[in-house]
Amino acid sequence: MTAIQAATAHRKTRRLVATAAIAAGAALTLSACGAGQISQTADQVAAVNGNSADVGNISVRNVHVVYPQSEEYSIEPGGKVELGFIAVNNSPNNSDKLTRIATTAASSITLGEEPGGTEIEPLTALGAGAPADTQLDDPLIPLQQIVVELNGIGEDVRPGLTVPVTFTFENAGDVEVLVPVDAGPVLPRNVSDKSPVEAEAHGEAESAEQSVVETEVEEGADGNN
Repeated sequence: MTAIQAATAHRKTRRLVATAAIAAGAALTLSACGAGQISQTADQVAAVNGNSADVGNISVRNVHVVYPQSEEYSIEPGGKVELGFIAVNNSPNNSDKLTRIATTAASSITLGEEPGGTEIEPLTALGAGAPADTQLDDPLIPLQQIVVELNGIGEDVRPGLTVPVTFTFENAGDVEVLVPVDAGPVLPRNVSDKSPVEAEAHGEAESAEQSVVETEVEEGADGNN
């Protein structure tokens, strides 16, 4: 083999290695694109995070208007909805009691008559709403569950908006919370290649494919010389 033939073979080998590397990168990019589609097209939860407030030894957490999940409740003006929240008594010694809940967004509020009432013993919690709404960071904290209903709601109780709600505790006193209204159940998200995130991912994949094609064309041209 002459020196010229050896140099030509060496250039071809280097370009073949580069082509293989780019092709491998393109495969990874295409795989990532597919993974992105699965993630982005999954059902999107349209929930609104509840608000929080502190007063005295009481921490009020995840306060929100629960979107109706049964025919008993309705988000329409004049309807009835549930209020969800957790009230934690952080005092190690003194009990407290939820004595009143008030809002201008409903004609009246009903506090359930469950056993144990609205008394909050030291280092325990009082919760309302669905079980998923009353999950505590510390599962060992005792939780008393009640039902709180807003009756005759007004037109301002709409998904995505907030309404003022005042909690009154026997010892801790009053605290007002701007309460978000849940945006409803799980909403399916329709996604296509024209959606911003998907379009960007597919654009990167197509660019990688184009790089492979251009490299192969250059290699073919070099081989013909």
